[in-house]
Amino acid sequence: MGRPPLSENRTMSILNKAKAGGYAIPGMCCYNIESIIATVKAAEAARSPAMVLLFPWAIQYAGDSLVKAAADAAHSASVPVSLHLDHAQTPELVRRAADIPDGFDSIMCDMSHYEKEENLKLTAELVQYCHERGIAAEAEPGRIEGGEDGVAETADLEGLLTTPEEAEEFVNTGIDMLAPAFGNVHGEYGPRGIQLEYDRLQAINERVGERVRLVLHGADPFDEEIFRKCMAGGVTKVNINKGMNNRYARVQDEMKGKPLTSVIEAGTKAMQEAIEQYMHWLGSAGKA
Repeated sequence: MGRPPLSENRTMSILNKAKAGGYAIPGMCCYNIESIIATVKAAEAARSPAMVLLFPWAIQYAGDSLVKAAADAAHSASVPVSLHLDHAQTPELVRRAADIPDGFDSIMCDMSHYEKEENLKLTAELVQYCHERGIAAEAEPGRIEGGEDGVAETADLEGLLTTPEEAEEFVNTGIDMLAPAFGNVHGEYGPRGIQLEYDRLQAINERVGERVRLVLHGADPFDEEIFRKCMAGGVTKVNINKGMNNRYARVQDEMKGKPLTSVIEAGTKAMQEAIEQYMHWLGSAGKA
């Protein structure tokens, strides 16, 4: 199944419908075939659109193989499911990923570890490269604190909150999705807990929310109430990592020594149940 033109991009079709319908899409951070299958099964069971997210690690570890398997699973689902590369942090990696035939529907061109001017310049170049191949592009103005498994280590870099003015500058690069930093954190929130600046998110949404779809990173410890507040601020894509993957790890611990196939199946089922819960919280269940 070939990649459609940018005007029919799978990711943007899913997110634009979410924006119009007042719900959000779970972007599930997948590391293995089990989590990919769990995402597709959850989407089909809940009749929900979904996004499978891979990290650069997937390409470093398995070349094109996991990408192609994920694309096949996503694009053959009975409901809309797209494939996204999260946190591609070098121009070389973005181009490498964009050149995989019939692979990613969207790529996060994450140049947030560069200073702002270089970030803007590289983002504009990479957005064009992606768009020429029918791929939608996401970027991160400011810098979301913390680090994530499968992403180059940037946890030691200072977090920089996004301003509406910066959001405007990044929209001008041609991006389709914007991931604002408004107190959200990759990984653990630490002793200070969750302190989101909803007013900042709302101001960004008022400035650019009609032209790009807003993406929430660092959502693992959030509950339905927090999701609802973020969605009210314009968020249409919510990235989930440990909220799914920790279920798989728990099953592996509990079923140690059991036949591998039964462990894989039980782990997949546990992840599917977690994903379906997110679909109900985000309001995407029943929307496909």
